[in-house]
Amino acid sequence: MDSAADGSGYQAWSEVTPDAARRLLVAAVEAFAERGYHATTTRDIAGRAGMSPAALYIHYKTKEELLHRISRIGHDKALEILETAAAGPGTAAERLDAAVRSFVGWHAAHHTTARVVQYELDALAPEHRGEIVALRRESDAAVRRIIAEGVGAGEFDVPDVPGTTLAVLSLCIDVARWFSTAGHRTPDEVGALYADLVLRMVGARPAAVPVVQK
Repeated sequence: MDSAADGSGYQAWSEVTPDAARRLLVAAVEAFAERGYHATTTRDIAGRAGMSPAALYIHYKTKEELLHRISRIGHDKALEILETAAAGPGTAAERLDAAVRSFVGWHAAHHTTARVVQYELDALAPEHRGEIVALRRESDAAVRRIIAEGVGAGEFDVPDVPGTTLAVLSLCIDVARWFSTAGHRTPDEVGALYADLVLRMVGARPAAVPVVQK
């Protein structure tokens, strides 16, 4: 099960009120991650939340509405992480490092939620899928901007910025698929490892050593 907070202090599902609606979202995440969206029923979700199926419909009209709410919150958080890093101080290498550390750390700390957010996209209704795809494009643009600026500044050696951006995001997102709290690495440690791998991927050059005048 996901931890309650990641390194940034983000509290899972704190955006959702009242408490009954939050409990249903948590139950839906657990059920979707365990059984998949299509194999999960509203009765399954309500039972996990300790509620009746009728009580579920007070807060969510359909199972798909639940998935959309989960997906929207998760993608909003992902975009916030990446745009904050992209707009932050420092060199392109430092900003890419911060972006990957935070993005990977969130996917590890909230791996159950992230699996649903990232891998159940096709279960959304067309209008909701379009909304989420637009958010994913914004996340792509934030990372692409960092990499392009690094290339422009001579920090990175990347012949294909769009392709490299896709590779970086795919690598980061995949953490949610395999991460386990029973493993020997913490979310922060995985974030640090992946940040190093990504900087190597883009050919980040070490900062020039200042010349000491004698």
